Amino acid sequence: MKVAIIHYWFIHRRGGEKVVESILKLYPQADIYTLFYDPKTYGNYLSKNTIYTSALNLPILRRYYKLLFPLYPFGIRSLKLKSKYDLIISSESGPAKGVSKPVDTPHLSYVHTPMRYCWVDRKSYLQSINGILRPVVNFLLNRLQRWDISTIENVNLYIANSENVKQRILKYYNKSSIVIYPPISPKLFLKPLIDTEKEIYISLGAIVPYKKIELLVDTFNENGKSLVIIGDGSEKQSLISKAKPNISFEPYLPWEKIEAYFSKSKALIFPGEEDLGMIPLEVMAYGIPVIAFAKGGAFETVLYEDSDFSVSTGVFFDEQTPQSLQQAIDIFEDNEAKFNKHFIRDHAQKFKEDVFLQKMKSNIEAFLSSQ
Repeated sequence: MKVAIIHYWFIHRRGGEKVVESILKLYPQADIYTLFYDPKTYGNYLSKNTIYTSALNLPILRRYYKLLFPLYPFGIRSLKLKSKYDLIISSESGPAKGVSKPVDTPHLSYVHTPMRYCWVDRKSYLQSINGILRPVVNFLLNRLQRWDISTIENVNLYIANSENVKQRILKYYNKSSIVIYPPISPKLFLKPLIDTEKEIYISLGAIVPYKKIELLVDTFNENGKSLVIIGDGSEKQSLISKAKPNISFEPYLPWEKIEAYFSKSKALIFPGEEDLGMIPLEVMAYGIPVIAFAKGGAFETVLYEDSDFSVSTGVFFDEQTPQSLQQAIDIFEDNEAKFNKHFIRDHAQKFKEDVFLQKMKSNIEAFLSSQ
């Protein structure tokens, strides 16, 4: 079967990109179409596939790819399919589902979220922009939102990465969807769980406004506990200048170097509202608990039983304030010895890649047989 996979961009290797890599295990010969591709920053993970990029994929434009959202419709229209495909799979949290296709070609869209900056998190996105530019940016986002609406019927089957996103697809697109959780690599479960001295808290991921990393800096500036923040993003330099010496920052690191921090991590702190959030599950694979904001996808990945921490995988906090987060840290530290690292790992195994692949395969087969 000839398959095309459309993904918004391959700049850094994050959750959405890992999902595409897993889908390629079902369709290893699939062609890939994307707005932007930078093998220098992404790595050699797609070397066996033919990759077609948009007219926007120029080095100078790739540097500012997130600022080019007004041009995304143009970019996706420039992706002309090179063959007659039996199936198109779009990996969507940007404009991927809008790719032009023959009417009779089945199109399945795996949705990480409807475009966050248009639908879910526009307010905080606009607040991060200079006030003089906000009206212009808001106008451009309205145009992009209208274009996004115009592409809804381009998809024959929606698959959501969580119940949380399923509700967003229904709310914003008025479409039903199937939930298939994204895959966690089986390699994360290979190392034995060992007891080591736990000295630090850890944060992983992009350092951008909606991730609420500033909340971590404010909280740990006050409590003086050791925190390591791993990642890059638009807020990083300002937070480095704000942070006290007990908070250290690292860039994106190879996974084996991140693993070295896991051996001394008390818990992952996950302060943003996520669509689902693969990072908590990836960290749970090492038996590490999670302290998470009680909203969004965290409810589907983190188990919190305040009457029995041995069957919990973490602790929630209710408000994105230093006081609420500190209260959760205090609860965690009072009960830290009660967490069961084997239970935490076993919970994460429910999201392993083989579960994802089996569900994707069976749903795709059923979908194609109905066309």
